[in-house]
Amino acid sequence: MSGTRTTAATTTGNFTFADWRERVIGPAEDATPRLAHASVRNTFTGGIEAAGTTCEYAIVYVTAKTGSFSGMELLTGRVDGREGSFAVEERGWFGEDGTVHCTFEVVPGSGSGELTGLTGEGGFTARHGETAVPYRFAYDLEETPDGTELRGSA
Repeated sequence: MSGTRTTAATTTGNFTFADWRERVIGPAEDATPRLAHASVRNTFTGGIEAAGTTCEYAIVYVTAKTGSFSGMELLTGRVDGREGSFAVEERGWFGEDGTVHCTFEVVPGSGSGELTGLTGEGGFTARHGETAVPYRFAYDLEETPDGTELRGSA
């Protein structure tokens, strides 16, 4: 028997953020709507283990406390023990009550190492003042017939 099979799994954990650096792009700090850019570093624990991720957001403030964002994040570490890197595209919104809602999806073809062939999506809801934000991640990973992950050629 030849070919590959796909393993489907769901994992959870928490992440914390650090180094949130945001700057207004325009038109002015107190104007609405306004566009901003944020560079952030996150640390994931649980099913995803990744320290010091690289994350870039474009943010639109509709009011002083509401708006939406999109971004890209590069994670290097492990997913359920498998080592490698992958990128996710994020989209979300934040409301008057300080709650942030976000969904993310693995960028196709971005998995490397033991995460080559990784696909999946997840999300989180963060509440103002939380230091650790719970996430969920449902993913598929291609495997060879003997059960080992496919690896990229280098």
